[in-house]
Amino acid sequence: MPLLTPGANAAVTNLPTEATVVYQPLAGIDLDVSVFLLTATGKVRDDSDMCFYGQPEVARGAVQLDLGQPDKPRFTLNLAALDPAIEKVAVTATIHDNKARFGAYSDIIVQVGADIQATIATAGKTETALILGEFYRRHGEWKFRCLGLGYDGGLAPLATGFGVVIETAPTPAPAGMSLEKTIAEKAPRLVSLVKKAAVSLEKKRLSGVRARVALVLDTSGSMDGQYRKGRVQEIVDRLLPLAVHFDDDQSLECWAFAQKPVQLSSINLANFSDFIEKDNLGWKRWNIGPRSNNEPAVIDAVVKFYRKSSSKVPVYILFISDGGVSESRRIAERITEAAKLPLFWQFVGIAGRSYGILERLDDMAGRVVDNCNFFAIDDLHAISEDELYDRLMEEFPAWLKDARAKGIIDG
Repeated sequence: MPLLTPGANAAVTNLPTEATVVYQPLAGIDLDVSVFLLTATGKVRDDSDMCFYGQPEVARGAVQLDLGQPDKPRFTLNLAALDPAIEKVAVTATIHDNKARFGAYSDIIVQVGADIQATIATAGKTETALILGEFYRRHGEWKFRCLGLGYDGGLAPLATGFGVVIETAPTPAPAGMSLEKTIAEKAPRLVSLVKKAAVSLEKKRLSGVRARVALVLDTSGSMDGQYRKGRVQEIVDRLLPLAVHFDDDQSLECWAFAQKPVQLSSINLANFSDFIEKDNLGWKRWNIGPRSNNEPAVIDAVVKFYRKSSSKVPVYILFISDGGVSESRRIAERITEAAKLPLFWQFVGIAGRSYGILERLDDMAGRVVDNCNFFAIDDLHAISEDELYDRLMEEFPAWLKDARAKGIIDG
């Protein structure tokens, strides 16, 4: 078995292959691994050429990340199936906590299949990012080179150096480690989601944005299956990380509705678990009247609540529906009027049909700003968290810019 040290290389004889990063974990410090698919320029073609915890499968499945063993993250690589434009595949490691350095770790090993073992000595290293090694084409064959090149700044600068577009926010976000420490202490099962949300916010130039977050839940009879299967609780779990990043209170307001709306408790790190089953005696007992949907009534309730404040802090409202929308004119009137307020409405259809006006609101004329967006998914399990966050944030940045220019929100 070839035993490689930095600068040495060996042929990769068996394809597909695996690259397993082996290291000794340190308490309170997260080490993340990534690979970058690089062209002859040494850059990615776009963000889809980066495989990491927020995007664990790329190149139509030719590169996949398995995080099942935290101290042995493993990439499966079908190098022969990669686009001919890809000349190199860089294997990297980064430390999430910028207070820590690679010198704190024991040597890191990259095990390539059963044939190659590359050892990177970490003693004395003061960087927070390492290019551990790279696969590269040579005369039509693939080889692996051990590198151990260090960089400062963690994942974002490393990714930027490879050409990944990570748009940093105009103002600094709260200290990431203190936030993650808070989540780890209060809601450890949200740590992964919080990290994925952070990546999406960085891409969209939203890391430093302050906003309130709200959730509106369709509780009409046709939604029963989504509640019983736990899908609505999953929505709560996935949305709370956005509130954690956006809102200094790390909470979100919540309404449910059928024929009439009811404002539930604000959701936070202390009560999010089993919120759907426990708050206000649980979803089956919410005071929502007959189980047919009345969107205008809940829109009125949300608008009335936020009108009470003279603040121009933006409010991001996630509105969940499974369709059956019939009050098109009344909904359109209310959304048009609400465009004057610091409210952005993200409508999401879940496993439904007949979304009516919700699908057309985004193109509706007559508003001072475009204050809403819509997309539908058949099954919440069919979309990864990172893709969901990207879609949830798709039009929010443009609204912030327009609303700020019109004086609707604080500049």
